[in-house]
Amino acid sequence: MSTVLITGAATGIGNHTARALTRAGHTVWASMRDPEGHDNVHRQELLEFAAQHGGALRVVALDVTSQESADAAVAAILRDSGDLDVVVQNAGHLYVGYTEAFSAEDIAHLIDINVIGAHRVNRAVLPHLRNRGTGTLLYVGSTIIVTTPPFLGPYAASKAAFDVLAVATSYEVNPLGIETCIVMPGAITKGTQHFPDATRAADAAVSAAYAELDPLVARNEEVTSALFVPGVDPSPVGVADEITRILSLPHGAKPFRSVVDYTEAGVESVNEVARETRERFVQRMGFGELLTPRASR
Repeated sequence: MSTVLITGAATGIGNHTARALTRAGHTVWASMRDPEGHDNVHRQELLEFAAQHGGALRVVALDVTSQESADAAVAAILRDSGDLDVVVQNAGHLYVGYTEAFSAEDIAHLIDINVIGAHRVNRAVLPHLRNRGTGTLLYVGSTIIVTTPPFLGPYAASKAAFDVLAVATSYEVNPLGIETCIVMPGAITKGTQHFPDATRAADAAVSAAYAELDPLVARNEEVTSALFVPGVDPSPVGVADEITRILSLPHGAKPFRSVVDYTEAGVESVNEVARETRERFVQRMGFGELLTPRASR
C-alpha cells in the first residue's frame, strides 16, 4: 500500500478519494487550506471516518497558492510517515460567467490556483520522488478541455494548462521512474461544492452587455444534468473509485489517461487520436524513451 497526499480534500472528489483510499488500506494525507479554522468541520469528519473504519488517515494544512505551505506539508508528511509514494493533484476552483467580465487579475488568480498550484506541489514532492526512483503523480483533470461548454471559459483554459503541464512534466519524470496518470472527470453537479462555491464574473457592466444570454447561463447546470446517462449516479464517488483502482495497479501498468464521464461525450475517442498524434511526433523527434516510465528501482 502507498502513502498518498491528496490536495483539495476538504470536499468533493478529494474528500471522497481520501475516504476510498483509506478504506483500501493506503496511508492517506488529506490536505486542505485551513484545517484548524474554515475547514475544521471537514477535518473532523475525515478523522471520524478514519476512526470508524480503522484507517490511516491524517489531515495536513496545504494552501496550493503558497510554495512555503506546499514545502511545509510535504516535510511534515516525510517526518511523520517517512515516505511518500503518490500525489493526487486535485485542488481547484471554478469560475462561471462571461469571459470578458472577468478581469485579467481574476483569471491570473484562477491560474495561480488551478495550474501553478499543482506545479508548487510538484516542486515540493519531486525531490523526494526523484531520490526514491519511483512514485506516481496523479492529476484530476477534466473532460472540459475537449468538450469546452459555454460560460466556463477561464476555468476551461486553466484545466487545459493544467493538463499540458502534467503531460510536459511526464516526459521529464518518466526516465526517473515516476509515473503520471490523468483522470478526467466529466460534469459532476452533485456531491461537491464546485458549483455552489464557484466565483461569478464581478464586472457587472460587462456582464450586462451579455444580458440576452442570461437565460442560457441560468439553465447551464440544468441542461448539463440532462445529459447524464439514465440510471447512473453522477457523483464524485465514481471518480474516487477510479483513482483507487488505478493506484492498485502495479508500476508501469497504470493508464496515462482515464475518463469518468456520466454524459458519454465521446472524450475517449478524442484522447486516443491526440495520444497517437503526440506519441508519433515525440518518437519522430527521437525522444520515444520519454513516453513511458522507467521500471522502478
